[in-house]
Amino acid sequence: MSIFRALTEKPWLVQGPVYQLHSGREFFLPRVVLGLRVFLAVVGVLFTLLVVAYADRMSLADWRPLPEPWLLWPNTALLILSSIAFQWACVAANRGRIEGVRSGLLAAGVLAFAFLAGQLLAWQQLAASGYFAATNPANAFFYLLTALHGLHLSGGLVAWARTSAKVRRGFEAAEVRLSVELCAVYWHFLLMIWLVVFGLLLFT
Repeated sequence: MSIFRALTEKPWLVQGPVYQLHSGREFFLPRVVLGLRVFLAVVGVLFTLLVVAYADRMSLADWRPLPEPWLLWPNTALLILSSIAFQWACVAANRGRIEGVRSGLLAAGVLAFAFLAGQLLAWQQLAASGYFAATNPANAFFYLLTALHGLHLSGGLVAWARTSAKVRRGFEAAEVRLSVELCAVYWHFLLMIWLVVFGLLLFT
């Protein structure tokens, strides 16, 4: 009888508690993590469009590539080291070592500021040589791409400063772990963006 009922039963008419339809586990994603993912997606699309526009603009006759400042090489190394320092702080936070978090954040911040200073110095070198943004489309793209990347890095330094302030106020490693992880993810993303931009400027 029960087999016959199971075969003839209409499941869409069966009434029952909703909580019986799943295992009871919930998917939880902090709002700050979701917000960062959405923001990174938008930034990724923005830089992708700029790279496509850069590649398309190169085909026109008025394109005159500018000499790449040698400072871009040490600046790239500084950004790589800054990203490594953030990863170091992230690992220390996961292991509960607040001293490692403090040292990693300090090193990451110093290296990031050095990168921005190096980018400004590269701009000054180009301007001193007569390579202004209005002179050539290639020059304009160089200033636009590097300025936009530097602007996003400066925004990341705001989050870095807030996280560092929590560490200085005596927060435990577990309390700043999420903030450090988000900073590390953001820095790794900006490093990836910069490597793409640097490669585009270098090989074109």
